[in-house]
Amino acid sequence: MFKHSLYRYAGVALLSTCLLSSCTTTKKYNALLAQKVKLEREKADCQSALSRTTRERSDLSKQVTELTEARAQLAADTSLLSNTLRKSQSVYADLSSTYDKLIKNHDRLMSNSALESSKLSKDLARREEELKKLNETLTKNRSQLDQLSSDLKSREERLNELERILAEKDKAVNALRTKVSNALLGFNSKDLSVDVRNGKVYVSLSEQLLFKSGSTKVDAKGQDALRKLAAALKDQQDVNVVVEGHTDDVPVARGTLGMQDNWDLSVLRATEITRILTSAGLAGTKITPSGRAENVPLDAAKTADARQKNRRTEIILTPKLDELFQILEAN
Repeated sequence: MFKHSLYRYAGVALLSTCLLSSCTTTKKYNALLAQKVKLEREKADCQSALSRTTRERSDLSKQVTELTEARAQLAADTSLLSNTLRKSQSVYADLSSTYDKLIKNHDRLMSNSALESSKLSKDLARREEELKKLNETLTKNRSQLDQLSSDLKSREERLNELERILAEKDKAVNALRTKVSNALLGFNSKDLSVDVRNGKVYVSLSEQLLFKSGSTKVDAKGQDALRKLAAALKDQQDVNVVVEGHTDDVPVARGTLGMQDNWDLSVLRATEITRILTSAGLAGTKITPSGRAENVPLDAAKTADARQKNRRTEIILTPKLDELFQILEAN
């Protein structure tokens, strides 16, 4: 624009010069005209350049506007990104802190896990050892239980056999008592009794039935009873006979032939009865005479009646228990 004004003023000045100098030569005129043409051409060029510059300025203004808008958008985006960045940094800081805590917890857990694993391994080994011992004990106990069961079964069998034998023995004892009682029915019950005690048959004969006071010789009535008893026992091959002589607590009279005390009296009476039984047919191998003197009284009183009860002979009949003893020895 400035250049256009300059050209205009130059043309006016030139024209004024030509008018004032009417005497200007054609040469100068032509020169001025040529200069004018040149100036006009330059003017046209300037106008063209100005137009182009104006367009460029318009384009630049548009670009400036666009750039301004873009800058504003960039500023907004930058602000948003800054906020986002700050939030991201905050989140990152939190995540980093959390990660550090997780790492520490992981390390602690790994350490605790290693200790716990070691402890559990030791406990497991100990429990396995205990289980092994328990299994060994169980096997041993099972073996012992099997042995005990076998022993119990064997004992039950022996017990059943023992009960059978005892039942047979009781049956035999009762049958023997009945047989002896039947054989001695004719005698006074005060002088002779037949009882079962402790699985044995006791034939108790009073002194009045067998002997005179202080004598070792059996009276006729007593001999009759002993012979009947021997007859009842002849076929009892499995019965042992013990003859026990009993006295009272009164000492024997001084000078009694062959006796010093009641021991002698009780033994001699038992021996005499044994002779009668054997002479009546009872095997001597089955009879054992013995004297108990005054040591096993029926009545401990010091009366005449008590002493009379105590002066007696007991013939004890015992069934042989060989089979029973064999079973007991097997236990």
